[in-house]
Amino acid sequence: MRFALSDEQIEFRDAVAGLLADTCGPDDIRAAWADPVLAGGGPGGGEGRVPAAWSALGEMGVLGICVPEAHGGLGMTDEDLVPLLVEVGRACLPDPVSSTAGVTVGLLRDAAPAGIAGDWLPRIAAGEVAVGVGFGPDRDGGGAPTVAAASSVDAFLLFDRGEAHLVPPSAVHLTPLDSVDGARHLARVAWNPSEATLVVGSSSGSEAGFAATNVAFDRAALGAAAMLVGLSQRMLAITVLYATERQQFGVPIGTFQAVKHHLADASLAVEFALPLVLRAANSLALGDPEAAAHVSMAKAKASEAAKGAAAASLQVHGAIGYTVECDLHLYMKRAWALAVRYGDAEFHRRRIRSTLIG
Repeated sequence: MRFALSDEQIEFRDAVAGLLADTCGPDDIRAAWADPVLAGGGPGGGEGRVPAAWSALGEMGVLGICVPEAHGGLGMTDEDLVPLLVEVGRACLPDPVSSTAGVTVGLLRDAAPAGIAGDWLPRIAAGEVAVGVGFGPDRDGGGAPTVAAASSVDAFLLFDRGEAHLVPPSAVHLTPLDSVDGARHLARVAWNPSEATLVVGSSSGSEAGFAATNVAFDRAALGAAAMLVGLSQRMLAITVLYATERQQFGVPIGTFQAVKHHLADASLAVEFALPLVLRAANSLALGDPEAAAHVSMAKAKASEAAKGAAAASLQVHGAIGYTVECDLHLYMKRAWALAVRYGDAEFHRRRIRSTLIG
């Protein structure tokens, strides 16, 4: 089977890339940070969002790409969304695109009661609401779930013990957390499950609830993997440009064999990760019983590739790469954060092993 994009998917992907290039540059990312000093400049006081980019994605139909046409969406699948999430990663957009357009839409479309789906899906497709997603301690560890952009989302989709709850901001307590990537605005979300917020599952959990939770986790992990591929590509592009401009001994450092080898090895790892990401998207879209293993393969490879790309990029940049004034740190810190989000490479390798011996 050939995991490649169709002409239509390529056209949509390129349109999204152009949109994000216009609405989410390094200055916009810095503005999403709360601390302008740590961001390397900008106004500060951001909430982990780039409003212009989010609005434009809503107008283009990206946020409703997986929403059924009956609810105002495009009626597409994970295979169509994932290439766009690669571009979201390349742009380093901090907004919860994957959580909203992927995880939340997937659960509401496939597992939620018709009334709840009918209420929320059209609003998501129109770009009117953003949803933060968090999994219980069995997934993220350490008590209450953690959610990015928690102070600015319009609802929380929270999973715990075979239940999925759609919770308003007024019903949660947020404890801000430090993150290497200040644009993520990470917070721990404390909440009390109730029948009023229950979307899938029952008071004691259910087989359907656990199945929906597992699929939602797979979508979240795959979204992170797709964004890691885009981030890796962006870091390497920045570094190649730097290596062609920075001179030493009268020649560009990009002509040095050691530099070429470092960047080639990092690029090769990213190129191997992308087909695994596309394969996992295909598996989720088709309901493949081995989709979880395919997602873990993609996340493990993408996490390792992103860490390798960050390390190579930092090494080539040298001392300037350690400064917050250098744009590289914005993408590198996002890659570090997403590499461990929804399971690091070792977690997903253990998950793959369990499917092989189970």
